[in-house]
Order: sequence, then structure tokens, then C-alpha cells
Amino acid sequence: QVQLVESGGGLVQAGGSLRLSCAASGRSLSSMTMGWFRQAPGKEREFVARSWSDGATYYADSVKGRFTISRDNAKNAVYLQMNSLEPEDTAVYYCAGGANWRSWGQGTQVTVSS
Repeated sequence: QVQLVESGGGLVQAGGSLRLSCAASGRSLSSMTMGWFRQAPGKEREFVARSWSDGATYYADSVKGRFTISRDNAKNAVYLQMNSLEPEDTAVYYCAGGANWRSWGQGTQVTVSS
């Protein structure tokens, strides 16, 4: 089973950018579907973005055009570039991977101030 560790969260002003990283160990990500999810205080965890092993991507409507998911198979890592951040993007962001999102990281906090 793959182990996932997120990093790159922090505090940013509205309109700013952050790049989240998800480092994997235990197996190669190259054949895995990977995704990002987030959970805001008092809300359920929600889907943000997905990257299939063939390079295809898919985004939640709320982040489309602002966020970009990418992967570096050589580094065994997945990234989430977040631009034009809004206060509504404040949440703990989680990296997940595998069939039925079997593996999860511990999360990284993103706070966007207005």
C-alpha cells in the first residue's frame, strides 16, 4: 500500500497562489489514479481534482480554471497548483490514491484570508 504525505499548505491572501505537494512511498504512482480532496470546517470532505495514469484530469466546478493537478512520476509525486485563491478555498487538503481512494495522506491546511 502506498503512503502519502502532503506539504505546501499555509496562509495566503485572497488572489494568491499555493502549490501543494504529495509525496508517495511504498509503490509507484505511475499506474495509479491520484486525486486531491478538501474538507472545510463543519463541512464534509469534497472532491477537488483527479489525475488518471494516462494524463487525463478532471476538476470540481468550483476550482476549474484556477487549480491544476499534475504528477511527476520520476519523483513519485503529485501536485496541486492553486491560483486565484478565495476565502472559500480554506480547508484541509488531502491527497488520495488508488482504487476507491484506498490511500490517504494526513492533510495540509490551506487558509485564505480576505
